[in-house]
Amino acid sequence: MGRKRKIKSGELLEADLTPMIDVTFQLIAFFMFLINFSEVDRAEEILLPSSQLAKPPTEIAKYQILMNLEPGGKVKFEGQTIEQIQFMTPIFRQEIDAAKREGVNADEISVIIRAHEDTPTGLVQELISVCQESELESFSLRVKEKIN
Repeated sequence: MGRKRKIKSGELLEADLTPMIDVTFQLIAFFMFLINFSEVDRAEEILLPSSQLAKPPTEIAKYQILMNLEPGGKVKFEGQTIEQIQFMTPIFRQEIDAAKREGVNADEISVIIRAHEDTPTGLVQELISVCQESELESFSLRVKEKIN
């Protein structure tokens, strides 16, 4: 049988926190490996056009709606494919409602459009028009920065 040690009234017991810290760092490393934040909303089949005038955004909006527009007019949004641009109206309404629940007004929502380089300009304009009909006013178009 093991001996029990008697604790004196003034003595402090200290726990070894090393295993807990090790597990915490392992969990952090696991989630950093699992999630690549910069690639989350990108669709690999969307090839952005190049532009020498492209500049990264100066500030991040409170609420963002990111869409990928294909040359045929299909819109990829949060893992779904919407066959026609007109079908985006109910989705915009849902996003505006979600933003309102977070305390963000419709005029503070930033719509980010990533259009394939072969997408006709008319389709981009049509998507912006549907956004405007849904009371969305702030737009950004994503392109690749052309390096000389």
